Amino acid sequence: MKNYLRWLMPTREVPHARPALPRSTTEQKTFASGDSGSGSGFIALAGGGRSSWSQTDYATMARKGYMANPIVFRCVRLISETAAAVPLLIYEGVVEQDQHPILDLLHHPNLRQGGKEFMEMLIGHLLVFGNAYVELVDIGSSPRELHALRPDRVRILCGSNGWTEGYEHSVQNSRRRIMLDQDGWSAILHLSLFHPLDDQRGFPPLQAALMALDVHNSACRWNKSLLDNSARPSGALVYASPSGSPMSEDQFARLKQELEDGYTGSTRAGRPLLLEGGLDWKAMGYSPRDMDFVDARNAAARDIALAFGVPPMLLGIPGDNTYSNYQEANRAFTRQTLLPLINRTLDSINHWLQPRFEGQARLAIDEDRVEGLADEREAVWRRLNCADYLSDDEKRQAVGYSPLSEMPTS
Repeated sequence: MKNYLRWLMPTREVPHARPALPRSTTEQKTFASGDSGSGSGFIALAGGGRSSWSQTDYATMARKGYMANPIVFRCVRLISETAAAVPLLIYEGVVEQDQHPILDLLHHPNLRQGGKEFMEMLIGHLLVFGNAYVELVDIGSSPRELHALRPDRVRILCGSNGWTEGYEHSVQNSRRRIMLDQDGWSAILHLSLFHPLDDQRGFPPLQAALMALDVHNSACRWNKSLLDNSARPSGALVYASPSGSPMSEDQFARLKQELEDGYTGSTRAGRPLLLEGGLDWKAMGYSPRDMDFVDARNAAARDIALAFGVPPMLLGIPGDNTYSNYQEANRAFTRQTLLPLINRTLDSINHWLQPRFEGQARLAIDEDRVEGLADEREAVWRRLNCADYLSDDEKRQAVGYSPLSEMPTS
């Protein structure tokens, strides 16, 4: 309100938002009375400013995304916590193993974290920044611990040919380098999501939703500012004296002070505005209804959920009727988002850890214990049970079990 008062005084100089143009090209402002120096009325200022968007560094995206936006927070938590809870199996060739050092390492990665907390942090780094780093620590000659490194503290060291030669980890004033050995193996595993324009670093889902994130955050800030301003849109008091004389300096200062003291702030909401002669209130801003405030926030929230691959129905966002029920939405989330991300991560871990352990151990998801696929498993078992043309061994092989003829006898 107070920002418009000086703009509306007909005898005062109107400040410009941009530098003045040369005299030959400066536009001449005319008032309603036809006199450029006196008269009543007001000047409407309009300008097409350039939009400003958030930076894409790790700290900015973490603070403005995960730490300040409820949609991003819930998407990251939903994916990372669900991924950490997925049960794992390990195979030696094609034979499932009950125990293995790699499985023990993932279940007990270090003294500070359990296996689920470690995996949750790893997936969270991937979703927020598109990159995650894991360091393998040897005690003696045996791999004993895994540590997830914060992505903004790791720098990739590239050679003249563009290939990675090592990594530099920095914490405050301490720096250490972990280089690749002669075989190309490194004690640091770099997990990254596909980036079309970068050969080394990954592209985070949060960056793809950056515009929607800024719109959603700005809408929340605008709503808070509106509530702090008594829930009134921006406006102006227009002074039109019957005699055409301007408002004095004392009158202007008194009116400005009364408006700031008596009519701004959430504690003064609903207080009526008393106007003296010659003053008229002109609304100059949009109301939440005019801006489709709720629909705009929901649309931005759906774009954020789309970038992360989370059905909006699972986040409680209204207006999305793509899925008929929560079970279908949960199944789509499991099949299209969760399992591909976990399989991709496990494949990288297998490729990284196999050279340090004897044999060909391979981590895999135990899909029979994934809750989101329970309906699919039940449908498969029901169809196989009705398949009279299959033997018991063929039915067992169809669902991933060993034939009865190969089972050890006691």
